[in-house]
Amino acid sequence: MANQRISRVFGAVNIGSFRISAIVAGINEVGDMVVLGSGHRASQGIKRGYVTDMAAATYAVRDAIDRAEKMADTAVQKVWIGCSGAGLASRIDQFDAEIGGRRIEQEDIDQLLISAKDVIQPDGRMVLHAQPAQYRLDGAHGVGNPKGLHAERLGVDIHIMLADGAPIRNLTEAVQSAHLEVEAVVGSPIAAGQACLSPEERDLGVALVEFGGEVTNVAIYEQGMLKDMMSIPMGSADITDAIASAFGIRRFQAERLKCVNGSAIASPHDHREMIPVNAPGEEGTGPIARHADDKNRIPRAELIGVITGQLGTLMEEVNKALKTMRFTGQRGKQVVFTGGGAELVGLADYAQAAIGKPVRIGRVAQLSGLAEAHVKPGFSTLAGLVLYAAADPVDIRALGRSHTSTVRLGKLGMVGRVYQALREYF
Repeated sequence: MANQRISRVFGAVNIGSFRISAIVAGINEVGDMVVLGSGHRASQGIKRGYVTDMAAATYAVRDAIDRAEKMADTAVQKVWIGCSGAGLASRIDQFDAEIGGRRIEQEDIDQLLISAKDVIQPDGRMVLHAQPAQYRLDGAHGVGNPKGLHAERLGVDIHIMLADGAPIRNLTEAVQSAHLEVEAVVGSPIAAGQACLSPEERDLGVALVEFGGEVTNVAIYEQGMLKDMMSIPMGSADITDAIASAFGIRRFQAERLKCVNGSAIASPHDHREMIPVNAPGEEGTGPIARHADDKNRIPRAELIGVITGQLGTLMEEVNKALKTMRFTGQRGKQVVFTGGGAELVGLADYAQAAIGKPVRIGRVAQLSGLAEAHVKPGFSTLAGLVLYAAADPVDIRALGRSHTSTVRLGKLGMVGRVYQALREYF
C-alpha cells in the first residue's frame, strides 16, 4: 500500500453495543477502495444503540479511531457514523408531479425529488435517510429510472428512515467530543446492505437481518433499494446473558463459552461432551458453575439448549417482522444474516429451518488491505460505511436553495441523490 497514491481518505466509526470499530480507507489512483487501517475495542457507554455514558462512549470512540489511525499511519478529521439503535423506523411516502405526456429529462427527476421533501412529515423525529424505492409512470409501478420515457404523471415512492433526535444527537456529541467532525449518521441497514449484498440480491428481493449485540434490524431490499425495515430490541448479548444466568457464571465466561463452544445446531454426542467453564490457565478460580462437575465443566448439550432457546425467541420476532413487511411468496425467497451474532456456528442452518427460507451468512465484501480479523459478519456495517462514503452522494444543501442543480447518480444510484436532497429540508 505504500506504493499506492491515495487520492481521497475516508474515516468511519460504527458504534455498536458490543464493540466500537473504526476504519480508515482511501481511493487509490485506479479508483479502487483500499483499507489503510482498522481497529476495534469493547464498547463502553452504549446500551442497545443508545449512549448511556457520554464520557465512556467518547473514550471508546477515540480509542477505536486511534487504533485505526495508527495502523493507517494517517489521521482523519471527519468520520461517518453507523447507527443501529436510536429507535430506527421506516415508512414509505409518495409524491407525484404532472409531466404532461412529454419526455422525462433528468431535470424533471431532480425537481421531483427536491419537491418531495415537502410531503415528508417527520412528526418531531429525525430523518436519517430518504430514498426512492421506485418510480411510477401513470400508475405503472417498479420503474427504476424514468429518464427518457414519456408520461402524464411521474411519481416516486420514498423510503423514509427515521430516528429519535436526542439519541442521534448523543451519538454525534460522543464522536465530536473525541475531536472528530461528523460527516453524517448512517442507518446500519444501509451500510451493511452495501457491504454484504450483491446488486442482484438487492434487485430480486432480499431480507437483511443484522444480528447485533443488543439490537437486530430486519431490512427488506427490492428493486435495488431498501424499502422497509424494523428493529428488534434483542441481540447476541441476550444469549450471553441467558448462559450466564442459566449456569450462574460471569458474563465474560458466558461470552467465551458461546463463541468457543456454542452452536445453533445440536449433535448426538453433545450430552457426552463436558466443556470447561474457565479458560486455560484459570482452572480452580472462581465459583463452580451450576450443573458443573467437580472440574467445573458443564455438558455441551445444556449450553446448546440455552442458546437455541434464545434463538427460538429471536426467530419468532424475525418472522413477525418479515410478515409485517410482507416478505412472503415469490417476493420473499432469500434471507441474509450479518452482524456479530451471525458468527455463531450453525446459525444459517438453524435460521433456515426456523424461518422456512434459504439463509446465508453475509460477510464483508473483499476490500484490499482489510485486516483478516475484520473480514467477518460483525464488521459488515463498518466496511459498508466507507463504501457508502466513497459513493460521494451529492449534498444539495451545499448548492444553495436558489441554485438549480442536477443531482447526479453516484455509485449508490438514487440512494445518495434523494438522501442528500431531502436532508436539505431537515
